[in-house]
Amino acid sequence: MSPGTPTTPLPKKVLIIGAYGTFGLRITRWLAADPAIKVIIAGRSHEKCEKLARELQSSPNLPLYHALDAHSGLAAVLERLKPEIVIHTSGPFQGQSYDVAEACIAAGCHYIDLADGRTFVSDITKLDAAAKAKNVTVISGASSVPCLTAAVIDHYVPKFRSITGLDYGIATSINADVGVATTAGVLSYAGKPFTTLKDGHMQVVYGWQGLTAHNYPDIGMRLMGNCDVPDLALFPERYKGLRDVKFTAGVEVYALHLGVWLASWLVRWGRLKNLGDYAGKLMHYATYFKPLGTKQSGFHMRLSGYSHEGLEKRVTFYIIAGSNDGVYIPVAAAVLCAQQLANGGITRRGAFPCLDVITLQQYLTALADKDIRSMEEEG
Repeated sequence: MSPGTPTTPLPKKVLIIGAYGTFGLRITRWLAADPAIKVIIAGRSHEKCEKLARELQSSPNLPLYHALDAHSGLAAVLERLKPEIVIHTSGPFQGQSYDVAEACIAAGCHYIDLADGRTFVSDITKLDAAAKAKNVTVISGASSVPCLTAAVIDHYVPKFRSITGLDYGIATSINADVGVATTAGVLSYAGKPFTTLKDGHMQVVYGWQGLTAHNYPDIGMRLMGNCDVPDLALFPERYKGLRDVKFTAGVEVYALHLGVWLASWLVRWGRLKNLGDYAGKLMHYATYFKPLGTKQSGFHMRLSGYSHEGLEKRVTFYIIAGSNDGVYIPVAAAVLCAQQLANGGITRRGAFPCLDVITLQQYLTALADKDIRSMEEEG
């Protein structure tokens, strides 16, 4: 090579914890196709890691793989493999410690997770000073909440003089490929109290209660119930004019949704401790209802407030996913964050929730080749 000849940068190594899981698998396949990235497949099972590595043999950069327990001995693995970026997909994150993020900071590598646990995401700033000291980026909540939800609000902020209310939620297909850990996480607060902004004050509601229904374009009516997410802590501080924030989620088949709603009362009355403990059994029973469902999922966000002319204004933004492609919505944020860290697009250092990182247009562009479409309604 003659002097002055430009060299091709080496691909950045991205270690994916839980790489063969529901979300991890999509992230791994997605990033393995990027010539600027070399994935390291990681998880508890050596056999599953090796199998996935064989599947991705034709990737631009041959994947590596390593069996590991993310919460035991991770520091030694990071020292040996020296990844530039780690993506943590192994939930549930409700009640999980920051040991994985702390190991990444100590090793000097960037960290991304898909956490949807309210406290886990909102308190990630506890690691800010340590991350800055090691010149690394720690991003928590690179998923539907709060990354996508904040991106939607930020897109509409210029169109309002003030936004006073948010009413939004996710209605998942019963046939969606959702793992036990994710299910356990969203059921963990069923029947349990948490706070959300109502009438300008933080007030107590109960998980999977507050039964309502939302009529989605194309996919029809879905039952919805209160869910606890990082947004409920982050958004009242982020968007100062808000008086109401309501986030809900729904199970496609009415009988199953009503079953979760009834079970939430058992938790509230103290007859059950944690519905998330029964996630595996509930998922087994749910398989009998799959023929009654579709492959369609929906996301909606209704923003209420005042126009620049001082008139009442309301806009509802929708994302409708078919062909069971809804599972790509929560993973797109982590993929985009990893790619931007790899190419220098994210230069902010420290530890923070996944806000002001991905725009709505970037999000939708990343999903353009999936059976996913967006739309909005005025009024």
